[in-house]
Amino acid sequence: MDIQNYTEKYKDNSALETQKDLEKRMSVAHQTGEDMSSLSEELAYYSTLSDLIINIQKAIREYIEAQELLNDPEMRDLAKTELENNEKNITNLDEEITKMKIDRQFSDEDDMKSAVLEIRAGAGGDEAALFAADLFRMYKNFALNNGWSISIIDDNVTEGGGYKEVIAQISGKGVYKALKYESGVHRVQRVPVTESSGRIHTSTASVAILPEAKNVDIEIKPEEINVEVMRASGAGGQCVNRTDSAVRITHIPTGIVVSCQETKHQAQNKEKAMQILRARLYEKKKSELAAQRSDLRSSQIGTAMRAEKIRTYNFPQNRITDHRIKESWHNLESILNGNIQDMLDETRHKIQIEALKENSND
Repeated sequence: MDIQNYTEKYKDNSALETQKDLEKRMSVAHQTGEDMSSLSEELAYYSTLSDLIINIQKAIREYIEAQELLNDPEMRDLAKTELENNEKNITNLDEEITKMKIDRQFSDEDDMKSAVLEIRAGAGGDEAALFAADLFRMYKNFALNNGWSISIIDDNVTEGGGYKEVIAQISGKGVYKALKYESGVHRVQRVPVTESSGRIHTSTASVAILPEAKNVDIEIKPEEINVEVMRASGAGGQCVNRTDSAVRITHIPTGIVVSCQETKHQAQNKEKAMQILRARLYEKKKSELAAQRSDLRSSQIGTAMRAEKIRTYNFPQNRITDHRIKESWHNLESILNGNIQDMLDETRHKIQIEALKENSND
């Protein structure tokens, strides 16, 4: 280990000074009018970073002390153990600090927002609809495991229990940051339950993750929308909503159409439909600004986020492969049950690393 390099790299802890400055600013924010939410997020970042740097500085000191003990025959074995332990500690802490800094470099103003999840069945008929349902269950379980709430805004259920389309609101802090790299086409390879010959079928479903947009983000004028109410569709019998509560909204300038029939109350359905419309208009606005700027995050990460085929779920081989980072995982069932945090973290980090490499080569 090149301990001198680490010693030089972490000789100062400027994050601690920034942390102290932010704490002072927060204590008088009610007088200065600074945004407490923004200050709190900054403080959380620099507090964590400062603690990590303090820990790695301590590990570096202990490593150097252990090196000096190697010359003492009675302490040599203990010194070797200390060197090994601190080397692992230093390497792990350095990697964690690097990930934090890179993650911050690619931070998005919408990272802490809730998000709208849209899943649509693609090629593959009923099997694609069942796969869309599998994906929705995966994200739903992940959301609930994180303490977030999830509510369906609109869906189109097939007779076999799949989804031709499902749109849901996932509410919680940091939802968009966690899921923003999930947008794209997901592909499944498996033997459908209806396939008697055992032949593997390939089906697809598209996923879109949109940051939640408030009225302050997107202004929609009343004259820009056409609101239609209709009788909600249902499975028949008591399931049919016999009041005109379903709502469809058309945004006239863009032609975007959204609908909601999830509740029996027209006003609630209208508000949910407006949530989707705001999110789609906000995403459209962000994409247009990104195209104009063509900066690192928007051009490199934006491309990766919207890549056509981003991931394949191969059931016969119990393997999930992310094609953007060329990485595979062999715990397919666990992942589809919602245990996707490690996969999300690794995907985000490697996409960002690749973006930095591409940018440095330009």
